[in-house]
Amino acid sequence: MENVIEQAYLGALNAADADAEDAIDLGASALAAAGGSAGPDGADAASRALIALTDRLVRACWTRGWQPADLVRIARRRLTDGHARLTADLIAAEARTAPATAPPRDPRWSVQLRELDATGPWNGDGTLLDAHGRRERLDRFSAAVSVLELLRLLGRLPRITPAAAPVPAAGTDAARHAPAMLGRIRALLAKAESTDFPEEAEALSSKAQQLMARHSIDEALIADSGGGAGGTGGPGACRIGIDHPYEAAKALLLDAVAAANRCQAVWAGDFGFSTVVGFEPDLEAVELLYTSLLVQADAAMLRAPGADSRGRNGKARHGGSRSKDFRQSFLVAYAGRIRERLADATEQATHEAGLPADRLLPALAARDLAVRDTTTRMFPTTTSHRIKGRDPEGWTHGTAAADCAVLGGDR
Repeated sequence: MENVIEQAYLGALNAADADAEDAIDLGASALAAAGGSAGPDGADAASRALIALTDRLVRACWTRGWQPADLVRIARRRLTDGHARLTADLIAAEARTAPATAPPRDPRWSVQLRELDATGPWNGDGTLLDAHGRRERLDRFSAAVSVLELLRLLGRLPRITPAAAPVPAAGTDAARHAPAMLGRIRALLAKAESTDFPEEAEALSSKAQQLMARHSIDEALIADSGGGAGGTGGPGACRIGIDHPYEAAKALLLDAVAAANRCQAVWAGDFGFSTVVGFEPDLEAVELLYTSLLVQADAAMLRAPGADSRGRNGKARHGGSRSKDFRQSFLVAYAGRIRERLADATEQATHEAGLPADRLLPALAARDLAVRDTTTRMFPTTTSHRIKGRDPEGWTHGTAAADCAVLGGDR
């Protein structure tokens, strides 16, 4: 039975792209038949062999630098939502059988696994093919095709740069207070996004900025007094998804938020994410603020004049906010103006810290240098991209929306 499963997988894995569909169909026929007509014992044996294979492939992805959220994202990006749900099933199954001797993983890993569990993954009852088919309303053959499509993808994923979370020095005030501080910031930003009163949103975001800026400065000073940036364990990295459409413009916005929070972002367009390098809680601040600003940008595009402008044929009129050029220009202009606003806010917060420049500036410079060095070590070769906006109306509305946006880093 194991040989049947393995041969079906290898046939799909090794087929050239032009021949992949035929190879997957052939393997799916064998996979579907392996347990379908062999009785309960045969079905159980086929299921065990398939799970052993999927566990092996998932663990191989971990050794190549991928994390749970990365696999779900790439499955959705390259295949379908159904494949993404299946990926969550396989990750949850692997976690249940992971060796006790496996090395410990960073805290973000546990958070990602909990988020996968919230989607209601397959719990191991019955066979994987049957469970996947029932959920996605697929016959046994189609379910086998879906499984082999995903296994081909997982088996072909390249090695990527690992993203290890930074580890703050134990026992420092910053390390003890960071969770509570970030919880307060999350609550403030959530209220700022949900309120219908601009004055309240501005007050809430101003408070969030004060907390983020002050906490970042405190960590820099603690690191400096402890003998340099290494006093808090050094920079780490996290990955933030950059979804379709207009990925380049969204990556530009994330880069602006990262720079303002003394982090650096490196975009991997083929994989749909950016890796952000920095110290805690700066990485948390980047993710929170980027998400908030993206929500505000989407809402502002829908409110822009011409959002519902369509011609008689039902297509968006030229320059309307539903046009591709309008939206691309809107987001590029939005990201550029947000960069300016965040840079100003960061500079103002630094000046208002009330600390001697000869103490504060070297501490911040040490952290900036540590982040740059870590980024260069992780990504020794990078390329730059130029992004243009072609729609003047979209550019104007994007700039105006950025001026009105609630910044977690605004004062």
